[in-house]
Amino acid sequence: MIDLFIQVRFLDVIDIFLVAIIFYEIYRLVKGTVALSIFMGIFIIFIVWLVVKSLKMELLGSILGQLFGVGVIAIIIVFQQEVRRFLLMLGSRYRTNRRFSLENLFSNQFKFASKDSLHTIVEACRQMSENNTGALIVLARESELQEYVETGKNIDAAITSELIKSIFFKNSPLHDGAMIISLNRIKSARCILPISQKLEISPVLGLRHRAAIGLSEQTDAFVIVVSEESGHISISGNGDLMDNVSADDLLKILESNYK
Repeated sequence: MIDLFIQVRFLDVIDIFLVAIIFYEIYRLVKGTVALSIFMGIFIIFIVWLVVKSLKMELLGSILGQLFGVGVIAIIIVFQQEVRRFLLMLGSRYRTNRRFSLENLFSNQFKFASKDSLHTIVEACRQMSENNTGALIVLARESELQEYVETGKNIDAAITSELIKSIFFKNSPLHDGAMIISLNRIKSARCILPISQKLEISPVLGLRHRAAIGLSEQTDAFVIVVSEESGHISISGNGDLMDNVSADDLLKILESNYK
């Protein structure tokens, strides 16, 4: 007699739930990028391999098995940025939940921009927006972004509205590129940022916006963009872009993330 009843343990439910979460997070990471097509291709090959194994097709199953055996390294290489974003996301959540650590007690005032500095940055962005002055400002968080700081001109100066506006003045030799603010100081200007490869980014947005999204995909920084064409203020974090935000909304976003 065939037993038609399937026994489902509590651990099986947890197993399915965890796998679903992993696939959902992977989909979020690759959504809107070229990597999504690659991921779907790998997933289809994996399904074919499972079917081949169930049909006991030894030769084809062996070939596909060997392919997946060495494919882990290939996947890490192909999905290098996505793996980095995933690990960064896990690390950021872990650090956010460490409320009573010594690091949280002593390092925030040095790593994050102070409240006065945030007001200064937002006021500079508001004035540049009114004058249609293009700007790209990076606000570091846990990562000090030293590899990107070194691509530009070292400044290491106090944060002032006048200095920010003078750097992004269109005839300034430092206006082309990004300004990086870290450890509550303007560290560097004319810095080079990675460009996002997302396919869903509006063609209306320029290279400044793509660079902002690109850096926020790879790091935990927030990046502010002031459009030279429209004067709109945008902010990018965690690979997402909020376009055409007001100065007041920008300040609220920054204050909520740089406590």
